[in-house]
Amino acid sequence: MKRIIPVISIVIIMLALLVACAPKADTGSQNLVLTDGLGREVKITAPARRIVSLAPSNTEILFALGAAEQVVGRDEFSNYPAEAASIPSVGGSMGNYNFEQIAALKPDLVLASSLNTPEQVSSLEQLGLAVYFLPNPNDLEGLYQNLAVVGSLSGRSSQADDLIKSLKARVEAVENAVSAIGTKPVVFYELDGSDPAQPWTTGPGTFLANLIGMAGGTNAGDDLGADFAQISLESLLVKDPDLIILGDSNYGVDASQVAARQGWASLSAVKDGSVVPFNDDLVSRPGPRLVDGLETLAQLIHPEAFEK
Repeated sequence: MKRIIPVISIVIIMLALLVACAPKADTGSQNLVLTDGLGREVKITAPARRIVSLAPSNTEILFALGAAEQVVGRDEFSNYPAEAASIPSVGGSMGNYNFEQIAALKPDLVLASSLNTPEQVSSLEQLGLAVYFLPNPNDLEGLYQNLAVVGSLSGRSSQADDLIKSLKARVEAVENAVSAIGTKPVVFYELDGSDPAQPWTTGPGTFLANLIGMAGGTNAGDDLGADFAQISLESLLVKDPDLIILGDSNYGVDASQVAARQGWASLSAVKDGSVVPFNDDLVSRPGPRLVDGLETLAQLIHPEAFEK
């Protein structure tokens, strides 16, 4: 018996050493404290495993990071990717959400956005929920920062790093393709042409205007006095855009309707057949597809740069 005891002790010690030295899985037990877009400190005890997304852009970010299975609720406008439709909707029409349903889903995290008011964020907090307000980025660097933050919140930091690296490479490819081209065609991006005499477009300094510039174009609304404003037909005739991009094509607007508008037939873009439909979701939702939007804009503005 005296010989057996030391042997057992040695075995136990060796097993303990093996356990201590073995690689440890990331259990996500560390506390996370991040400051959100409202300047609030948001604390969660571990990366969230049950997330409710209150914006299409947030949903697209989560799916792009491979966190689809962690999304237990989404706003009713989250329609991309198609798999998002199978996730329970918590409302969002006219800015109204079903807070009781959100609480019943028992989320570790509610991912809010600029579509949500500070009052809504506060109401959700009062239900005992952790709410992170993800701000709209002002530029692509802001997008990358948002991706990194959501990566941390969802335990997908490595996936976020890979995604950011991939997006940066694609942006660089676009910039390289258009940098050698000397011309910068005038681009009119139509947001809403319900009033043909004063259609809505993007003004200077917006994300959309910046994307048009990065894609090698000149935004026709750069001298307007607001981020998004109406431009008179007279001003549009003076600018005489080389290309008209229909961001309202999702609502059925097409080139034939534009050509039929009073006074529009004399525009160079209309006469040259350079009126094209565009999926506005690519540039209005501040998620990874912004880079898809940049690539598409560049191909429309400078198709010659992408012929190869």
